[in-house]
Amino acid sequence: MSECIFCQITRKEAPASIVYEDEQVIAFLSKHPVNEGHTLVVPKKHWENIYEISEENAAYLFRIVKRVAHAVKDSTGAEGIRIVQNNGEAAGQVVFHLHVHVIPMALNDGFIHGKAFRDHTNSRSIDALEIDAQKIRRHL
Repeated sequence: MSECIFCQITRKEAPASIVYEDEQVIAFLSKHPVNEGHTLVVPKKHWENIYEISEENAAYLFRIVKRVAHAVKDSTGAEGIRIVQNNGEAAGQVVFHLHVHVIPMALNDGFIHGKAFRDHTNSRSIDALEIDAQKIRRHL
């Protein structure tokens, strides 16, 4: 899986603004966020999708998702948090390494529910991502 960008991030071979890391999971900010604070929570072991991960590992992953969701909400002042996990191209999966999106939301943020949540026209600089990551880390 050397070509997998999330595996590269896990091995520190690709840059990322990491907000959480332990032996099993890493969480970092999306380079193409829907909103400021959009975080990806990724198991370090490469599983392509939800069907491949054990229930025990999935439970641990979602414990960390819950913790990250609290931190993202607190650090961004979000009115809500969207949790998204896609499986397969038809579902919108782009990186084929299991991951969970933690997306801060507001009623007036212009996001249209039911549309794709990725906005590749919205990009944040490495410096801006690192500032966002510092805010979230303080809440973890």
